[in-house]
Amino acid sequence: MSSRLVQIGVFGAPHGVRGELRVKSFTADPQALAGYRPLTDEVGGRRFEVAAARLLKDDMLVVRLKDVTTRDAAAALTGVGLFVPRDALPAADDEDEFYYADLVGLRAETTDGARLGEVIAVTNFGADDLLEIRLGRSRRTVYLPFTKAVVPLVDMAGGRVVVDPPEGALDEPKPEGR
Repeated sequence: MSSRLVQIGVFGAPHGVRGELRVKSFTADPQALAGYRPLTDEVGGRRFEVAAARLLKDDMLVVRLKDVTTRDAAAALTGVGLFVPRDALPAADDEDEFYYADLVGLRAETTDGARLGEVIAVTNFGADDLLEIRLGRSRRTVYLPFTKAVVPLVDMAGGRVVVDPPEGALDEPKPEGR
């Protein structure tokens, strides 16, 4: 089993007085979250077994966990992420679909084949997905939009992404006051 964990949800507030919790699901089908095993916390130290789950709305579920029977026990889990081993997730449906966890660690190259750096994170601050790339061996990172125009190729087998950064995206930041 892979030791790399992928977050598929997060516990929200308790729901009622019998230990049920709200869960925000990050899976394509929110109710699929209940079928994954094992569900753990971020470090894999605590395991959670879903006894029942129902859709509340959109990507929000109400779950009952085995061994959580009180509101206080449910409240203690608020904010705890739900993780599964990467190999427990199904393969992507098409070539333009990726798990963020699979992109982290890929080598980043420019369209002319020059090594740019390494993907260290995929984030979304509310607008679009962004690749955070550590440039070369430096500590400096840049964010590039994760779009077909900027990232025309994701080569999982080759362990790389090819990027065509927008003009100025790789420029050194100017010191303040200039």
